[in-house]
Amino acid sequence: MHQTIETSKAAPAIGPYSQAVSCNGLLFTSGQIPVDAKTGEIVGTEIHVQTEQVMKNISAILEEAGTTFDNVIKTTCFLADIEDFAAFNEVYGEYFVNRPVRSCVAVKTLPKNVLCEVEVVAEL
Repeated sequence: MHQTIETSKAAPAIGPYSQAVSCNGLLFTSGQIPVDAKTGEIVGTEIHVQTEQVMKNISAILEEAGTTFDNVIKTTCFLADIEDFAAFNEVYGEYFVNRPVRSCVAVKTLPKNVLCEVEVVAEL
């Protein structure tokens, strides 16, 4: 059995999907992009600013589910430009100090033409 996790403190889903789902002691989030939950607008035009907003959205979802960044075991990261890898990592590393396993790839285009998107799997 699974449970849908939704919070108004993170950007709402922009399609037919949930922010996150918990199942068998794990939390699976949808990819989070740098959308401000209050305004619905993309935050910033630079990778470090957008990455910070993505982390705020992930934090809100983790909190709603009753877990934290310390319990994240896997991340999948998408970058619009692999040249942003180092700057992305600077912000990412401030949040994922437990060093979960990760995949990070550059893609052609992300929703709303943002610079990054991150999804996580965490223990509850």
